[in-house]
Amino acid sequence: MPARLLLCLTLLLTSSLSLAADSRFQGLRGDPGLRSASALVLDREGRVIYSKDTDSVRPIASITKLMTAMVILDAGLDLEEKITVTREDRDLIRLTGSRLDYGATLTRREMLLLALMSSENRAAHALGRTYPGGLKAFVQAMNLKAEALGMRNSQFADPAGLHGDNLSTARDLALMVRAAEAYPLITEASTTQGVAVRPWSNRGPLNYANTNRLLKNAQWHIALSKTGYLDEAGRCLVMRATIQGEPVSIILLNSFGKLTPFGDSNRLRKWLLSSSGNLAQR
Repeated sequence: MPARLLLCLTLLLTSSLSLAADSRFQGLRGDPGLRSASALVLDREGRVIYSKDTDSVRPIASITKLMTAMVILDAGLDLEEKITVTREDRDLIRLTGSRLDYGATLTRREMLLLALMSSENRAAHALGRTYPGGLKAFVQAMNLKAEALGMRNSQFADPAGLHGDNLSTARDLALMVRAAEAYPLITEASTTQGVAVRPWSNRGPLNYANTNRLLKNAQWHIALSKTGYLDEAGRCLVMRATIQGEPVSIILLNSFGKLTPFGDSNRLRKWLLSSSGNLAQR
């Protein structure tokens, strides 16, 4: 076969395969009817499948903890080092409680696990407090990381997400989610359904569960997950999931109603599956 003909056939085949890969969730019709104020769904290449008010700057609550985890892991700190919760880790902003009483001691790895999986605020604060240079240096590192990721409309104020000045947009959070997926410990921790830890040698274990109930749903294949909630942020949820064999990023911000982000996620999934099926038939 002449080289030029072989080259043409190769390019045609490559183009066809690329088109097939690109087209599954592209050009969809209709609307999923989401109730979240901001929403963004991207395909594996970062192309927009669905968008709704993606550039409004909003409080992001505990979605912040994904950035906290990345900064800790970037620093190369000893994950087996023991960290003890102190009075400095109590929540003076929202006055929320915690089962990690003062004196609770866990490894840095376990603190990361609880912060990501169960959104444990004292665990996240302890991670920032024990960062080289302390909490101020940690928050500065969070903002430098955001800048490096191109998150131009974002800022971070504390490691737990309790402060209302942890702000971002759906578009920026898609960048953060994509970056976080490159950390195996983050994907593993954020999708772990439950864990038991022993913060005290003379007491029994504490059992924690994941805040994302979709992980228990066999229809969902989730590679990364984080929920968040504050009064001013509403309910928030970010995920990397595989739907019909296609990896997608899902960002849902400012949903009011405890179950709304999960309802919106199911509405999105149903819309993607039904619309892509209709598209294939046209």
